[in-house]
Amino acid sequence: MTGPTWDFTGARVLVTGGTSGIGAAAAAAYRAAGAEVTITGTRGGAADYDADLAGYRYLQLDVEDGASIDAAAAACPSLDILVNNAGIALPSLGLDEYEPEVFARAVNMLLVGAFRMTRQCRDALRASQWAGGAAVVGIASMSSYFGIPIVPGYGAAKTGLVGLTRTLAAAWGADGIRVNAVAAGLTRSGMTAGTFAQEAWTAPTLARTPLGRLGEPDDIASAILFLSSPAAAWITGQTLAVDGGYTVSG
Repeated sequence: MTGPTWDFTGARVLVTGGTSGIGAAAAAAYRAAGAEVTITGTRGGAADYDADLAGYRYLQLDVEDGASIDAAAAACPSLDILVNNAGIALPSLGLDEYEPEVFARAVNMLLVGAFRMTRQCRDALRASQWAGGAAVVGIASMSSYFGIPIVPGYGAAKTGLVGLTRTLAAAWGADGIRVNAVAAGLTRSGMTAGTFAQEAWTAPTLARTPLGRLGEPDDIASAILFLSSPAAAWITGQTLAVDGGYTVSG
């Protein structure tokens, strides 16, 4: 069996945090399907990464900085699809989200940053002629549904993203802009490498996952492409759990 075949020929796509993990998988899938793909990263240029980023337009972005977000959005005056993927769980950097300043940083990065980027791209998206309507896809999480003690800030932000998805979908539907999200289960990435390396973390998740495996970036990328495709033209305001069944298993 092979994966789904997509046709995004001519679509102009912006994937924030598109240099690794889920963002890189989504960007590669859009490019393979014919889209013109812009990715963002924190480093000065595409050549600063070990990954081969040829074929993408690259923009530097600090998703914690409003001016940086505004500049990246302004650099994409023509846009059909926005994937808000940039961000990280700060405990993976050794930070404690129970510290108020770190908690606020997580919410600013993962919720306020995604809102600001989407708002700043609104005019470009509203002008889109993409079949099925312009699309925004956010990356939510299992922490949007469950309390995960180690990430109070990340969890609060990802929970807020579900509400923001509904609100923007209701507000911008008349503009022809669809807004959805993907709630990713435990998925392999640089951020989760430490978790994947510890059976004490992975075993309980696997035991509760009906499909019996953890996620790969392509699993999430396929859902992102679906939600931004004409096949999803009558879907907006929804958060799709892509988690092997974790959320429906007791």
